[in-house]
Amino acid sequence: MKNIYSNIFKFNKKNLSKCIKYLQKSDLVALPTETVYGLAGNAYSKKSILKIYKIKKRPRINPLIIHYSNYKNALRDVEINQNFTKLYNKFCPGPITFILKKKKNSLVLPSATAKLNTIAVRFPSNYKIRQILKKLTFPLAMPSANISSKISPVDAKDVFEEFGKKIKMIVDGGRSKIGVESTVLDLTKNISILRPGSISAKQIKKIVKKKITIVRDQKNIKSPGALKKHYSPGIKMLLNQNKSFYNHAFIVFGRKYKKSKNIFNLSSKNNLNEAAKNLYKIFRKIKKLRYKKIYVVSIPNKGIGIAINDRLKKAAN
Repeated sequence: MKNIYSNIFKFNKKNLSKCIKYLQKSDLVALPTETVYGLAGNAYSKKSILKIYKIKKRPRINPLIIHYSNYKNALRDVEINQNFTKLYNKFCPGPITFILKKKKNSLVLPSATAKLNTIAVRFPSNYKIRQILKKLTFPLAMPSANISSKISPVDAKDVFEEFGKKIKMIVDGGRSKIGVESTVLDLTKNISILRPGSISAKQIKKIVKKKITIVRDQKNIKSPGALKKHYSPGIKMLLNQNKSFYNHAFIVFGRKYKKSKNIFNLSSKNNLNEAAKNLYKIFRKIKKLRYKKIYVVSIPNKGIGIAINDRLKKAAN
């Protein structure tokens, strides 16, 4: 039987070299991170940035997150401050993105930052992408590896479903550990969360000892995840529902729900971390089964549940 996944590669020494060569040539590769899979290209290459926006059908007003192996490499492009240093020491590498002021001599292209005077920077913890970043002389511009506004991918086959063989290389790193995108934190003025993730406002406040603002709607887009429609399976979705009709999909959370053909439980153990990890997989499963409508129960709005509710709200728009 022919292998349809001929552009999915295991992570080994030989394929690491292959990946590096593609990136050096301004080609795109899909890479695993602890949050979701990303579509990576050279952040200093105009050719790479144009390819990312084109293949994703991404609006040019939506900036990209720039990924570095460590803060010393990021110093070439951004101005850091005390709050960044404290949070970096606590949470990095990890699932947090910082909005920082862009240096005038930064090599990150204006097209990658939507012509803003800020850059969204991240230091991922996934072992495989860290090995790749350490071998490069440039950072990676890397949004989620999906068509813009659609479901984010959490494994290599999800990426293949989005792009097929349009990407030369998809590095298989298994299932993403967290399953929802990073927390985005604006550190340019007052500290504010622009996109909730697995690292909460409570955790951040504990480190910086300052008030943390949560921005519900960005008037001027400074970070990814700000568009009103995002993470969508393309099916009508009704939130905070108590019940569903049998011919519609019903996304639930908790022990009280019995197994049924149309019931999709984010976590039968009442575990919000498990729910986050399962969210996008369940979206994809429901889409493949061709349900016309999705009902969703109320999800506890605490911890990573805040991020889950953010994704559900945007998917329902």
